[in-house]
Amino acid sequence: MVPIAILAVISVMCILAGLFVPDLIAKVRRRPHGTVDAKPVAAPLGKPDSLEGVLVAQLVRGEITPTQYRRSVEGLAARDDDRNPLAVPPDLGPADA
Repeated sequence: MVPIAILAVISVMCILAGLFVPDLIAKVRRRPHGTVDAKPVAAPLGKPDSLEGVLVAQLVRGEITPTQYRRSVEGLAARDDDRNPLAVPPDLGPADA
């Protein structure tokens, strides 16, 4: 019984391969070598709207190093904290009261 099941599975695999493999080979042969199906996404053109955007653009273009970027963002965060300090609400006691 087992050899018949194996033979049936192999037969079905051969039939399916005969149906689908020629189409796949034809697709590969029609496509020129070195081409990609997906088109690359272009970066949006225009100027950044914020200082953070300017820093990211400089980092991507290689005008500043990652260390310079981190230090600049740290400075921006410190400046923002000085200009707009975070107001923490007063402690109202335990939540179950």
